[in-house]
Amino acid sequence: MALKKSLLDVALALTTASRVDHNFSYLLSCINDWLECDAVALLLKQGDVLKPVAQHGLSDDTLGRRFKIAEHPRLFEICRGSEPLKFAKDCGLPDPYDGLLQSQHGDFPVHACMGVPLQSSKDNTELLGVLTFDSLDEHAFDALTVNELNQLKQLAAGYVEHALTLQHLMQHAQHSHQVAKQLNLEALTREGVEIIGNSQAMQTLKNDIQLVAASEFSVLIQGDTGVGKELVARNIHLNSKRRDMPLIHLNCASLPENLAESEFFGHSKGAFTGAHTARQGKFQLADGGTLFLDEIGELPLAMQSKLLRVLQSGEVQTVGEDQSRYVDVRVIAATNRNLKQEVAAGRFRADLYHRLSVYPLHVAPLKERDNDVILLAGFFVEQTSKKLGIKQLKLSSDTQLLLRQYNWPGNVRELEHVISRAALKAKQQQWQQSIVTIEPEHCDIAKTAVATPSPIAVNEQKTARLSLKEATDAFSYQLIMQQLELHNLNWAATARSLSVDRANLVRLAKRLGISVKKSV
Repeated sequence: MALKKSLLDVALALTTASRVDHNFSYLLSCINDWLECDAVALLLKQGDVLKPVAQHGLSDDTLGRRFKIAEHPRLFEICRGSEPLKFAKDCGLPDPYDGLLQSQHGDFPVHACMGVPLQSSKDNTELLGVLTFDSLDEHAFDALTVNELNQLKQLAAGYVEHALTLQHLMQHAQHSHQVAKQLNLEALTREGVEIIGNSQAMQTLKNDIQLVAASEFSVLIQGDTGVGKELVARNIHLNSKRRDMPLIHLNCASLPENLAESEFFGHSKGAFTGAHTARQGKFQLADGGTLFLDEIGELPLAMQSKLLRVLQSGEVQTVGEDQSRYVDVRVIAATNRNLKQEVAAGRFRADLYHRLSVYPLHVAPLKERDNDVILLAGFFVEQTSKKLGIKQLKLSSDTQLLLRQYNWPGNVRELEHVISRAALKAKQQQWQQSIVTIEPEHCDIAKTAVATPSPIAVNEQKTARLSLKEATDAFSYQLIMQQLELHNLNWAATARSLSVDRANLVRLAKRLGISVKKSV
């Protein structure tokens, strides 16, 4: 494959980039200007996982996937070496991108694959991440020399390291690099801890978590059922100075009223009938760490007053004992109820509400999180494929459209369950295929709950909180998606119906986050 530019041109573009340009998508654009291929992706190493942070030419859900290095032989081979690696066209190792190329017609495996490990200039043994290149042309990378690939490696590694440093300085200026690195590593490498989403609502939430985590403030997390309030609580704990101490969870909705005090504060042997042994309460177990009180709105009034006393004094009294004991506990509470309304109705103490909500956080429902549904779907797809032993699991374009349109009353939890069930059904039907595709018929989503986008008006409640540009983009997204569906994902026909140039429509769609697939 002929190169469109020289590496010197790439180097000049990267070295002259402004601070605004220092993002990973810009890096891939410059590389694509030098080497044309069907797909290129940048994945950063976080613990034993590779996280895609930018990609050109792959399915949109790729950015939501997390690839455990040990579970993907090709990625493992790239990571363990220090030199760029070309895979033979007849290489028997499974490719993590099989079926994910946007330019691919049908589920044919990738023909040509190449990987470039990116090491830190400060420590050559530290792997920052990898660049991956894929092409349906099996000879696409044959002409590339070792010298050219090593030059590309140095350019890309230097750019990535510089971009990461800039990110660190802007986000964590008050902390040392080592502290921030350890903190992020711990938070992001534990299963089920990373908050996935690029919507404005999620970016605001992540910033608020970073801000309040460093404090000792009590936090009240509010949001609908299934939005991930417990996930937010874990992130606050893991980003706090208490991260090495316990995080204790207590569901207030499941507490029998006669045993609530014992669950909170513990009991001594013989304190009541059935207390055959002494038991520590959740406050004692959480001493030095964090206590997460889930469904705090369900706590009986009698127990609310006792909880308030502990929060005010820091002292707990074990049931059956006369002596009090001081505990050092940070409390994070969560509820799907409107506690202000509960206070007004007399079902929740006003003084306890104000004590808990020193720093309130709101977790937006999935229907208000723009394109996060596809990122989350990609994350769950990757998890589910490992649980079910599926070599490669993907979402069809029609399925992605369905997921975008659905209202998700059960939020993230519902999405996870839908993906799990759909994957099981797809596996049963396609058990002979190496690439299993989730189609709309596999998703048990009630069609009555699918919101049909309107080209006439955008939801007034949503747009009331948006800027003019955001509202315009939301309207454009809805209209394009509607017309694409009407014209069976044919871009040319869609462009004609909207009276716009096809190329301009495709560029606008890319900017809005709409998957661009070539029409057949």
